[in-house]
Amino acid sequence: MDTDDIQLEYEQLKKEHERLKTDLEEKTHLAEERLERLKYLQAEFDNFRKWSEKEKGSIITLANENLIKDLLVIIDDLERALPSLEQEKNKVGIEMIYKNFVKTLSAYGLQPITCLGKKFDPQLHEALCTEKCKKEPNTVLEELEKGYQLKSKVIRPSKVKIAERVVEETGENNG
Repeated sequence: MDTDDIQLEYEQLKKEHERLKTDLEEKTHLAEERLERLKYLQAEFDNFRKWSEKEKGSIITLANENLIKDLLVIIDDLERALPSLEQEKNKVGIEMIYKNFVKTLSAYGLQPITCLGKKFDPQLHEALCTEKCKKEPNTVLEELEKGYQLKSKVIRPSKVKIAERVVEETGENNG
């Protein structure tokens, strides 16, 4: 082999090396792009999975809401029946059933709305009547029917009586 052949072979190897280097750079770039796309799709899938779990929970809660709304009538009946029971033996048994029933529903997120002495809130309360008194106006004076929330959603507002401002008249007749 002479120097020209060696030089020619060297040039060919050099070109092949450059071509392989360019191919490697292209393939590396393509692999990086695909890796980024894969990471993006994985994050998108995780977000979808989280959303799907949340949506599933919402559907279950909604199904529970309808059932619990229907059961509130039973709670109301038990609350009305307890004071009228004469025999202590029966009263204790009914109280146990009532407490167990309320405990079970609270495990599903049912909570009574507390309202006595609080400011009237149309999101939580339904005003059925007013009473003139010296208390702060729009203060809840009496709970006529208990309201309930399921988790943070009001499923039945409290039916209440609220305070109305007493207007003191001044004039000749009132001293």
